[in-house]
Amino acid sequence: MPSLGPARSPEAREIYRSTKTYDHVEGLSCCFRQWRATHSHCRLMHGYALAFRFVFATHELDERNWCFDFGGLKPVKEWLKTMFDHTMLVAEDDPELPRFEQLQQAGLVDLRVLPAVGCEATAKFVFDYVAAFVREQTGTRVWLESVEVKEHGGNSAIYGR
Repeated sequence: MPSLGPARSPEAREIYRSTKTYDHVEGLSCCFRQWRATHSHCRLMHGYALAFRFVFATHELDERNWCFDFGGLKPVKEWLKTMFDHTMLVAEDDPELPRFEQLQQAGLVDLRVLPAVGCEATAKFVFDYVAAFVREQTGTRVWLESVEVKEHGGNSAIYGR
């Protein structure tokens, strides 16, 4: 009889995964300033239409045989729009932060101050928020495995635990 695959240890558990993507067409266009990139033009204000890909995982499917109910992600989509739709992202330690705050007060930018700015830091920031949301919605049944943030088709960063 042919083998059905490698033998599994008794403690090994299946993992089901599902993904949700909000692609560049969502219009999550925001502007960055990466002040620490002194050697690069990335230190200047520049923008991207960001895309996000979430990987959810579970050992047990729900009563509908789903890992995670994508219909339950509406609050996440709204949060992504609040954070990244026509906004300006600046790091909390940016030495020019007071100027950006003045631009915000003058109504010239919709400022978001993050712990750090860059594709990798943005992936972690989004991961932390969405992982907490998933825990709140499902308890320990589902966890967020990773978040990928794409600046465009050629650049992305992935954060996960």
